[in-house]
Amino acid sequence: MKIIGIGVDIIDNNRIKKSIKNQDFIKRVYTAKEINTSKTVKNRVNFYAKRFAAKEAFVKALGTGFRKNLNFKDIEILNDNLGKPYYNMNNKIKKILKKFSNSKSLDLFLSLSDEKSYSIAFATIQKK
Repeated sequence: MKIIGIGVDIIDNNRIKKSIKNQDFIKRVYTAKEINTSKTVKNRVNFYAKRFAAKEAFVKALGTGFRKNLNFKDIEILNDNLGKPYYNMNNKIKKILKKFSNSKSLDLFLSLSDEKSYSIAFATIQKK
């Protein structure tokens, strides 16, 4: 197994707190599943901040940023039954990753954390 990309992003939670007051921002950055899940969590600001950081960390791991028709809503962060966050691999992301690595066999890893003022995400793309 070989790591072919890593990305990290940290964000000031107050920035997201201000931004999520605008429904257009939420609809532009977050998927319907992410928005629905946010309604079930205690701290919506940190929930959204961690996902924002995760999307930024992902494009840093790719080394591309948000280019070539890739936008925030294309990248979806969900949680498994135990609460572990993961990137949901939709068809668009699969195509981008295939071009990125010339491989169909990749693993994506994601770690999220937050404190009162900051949220952070660390992403790894690994070839199997």
